[in-house]
Amino acid sequence: MPAIEVGRICMKISGREAGEKCVIVEIIDDKFVEVIGNTVKNRRCNIKHLEPLEQVIEIKTEDPEEIKKEFEAAIA
Repeated sequence: MPAIEVGRICMKISGREAGEKCVIVEIIDDKFVEVIGNTVKNRRCNIKHLEPLEQVIEIKTEDPEEIKKEFEAAIA
């Protein structure tokens, strides 16, 4: 199984946004990460609600809009 790391693209498997892709932007602790995506709001998320995918993108900025652009380019 791919590692939970900053830049890892994941699929949400639980909650209102289940089935949507997002990217990890920050690791908060051993249970929570901060994620963002096209249809996923920038919020913290339980690691158990994520399924890490093979793709990883490089996060070069803290700007959510820039991260979304990188993410969209990676999943297109």
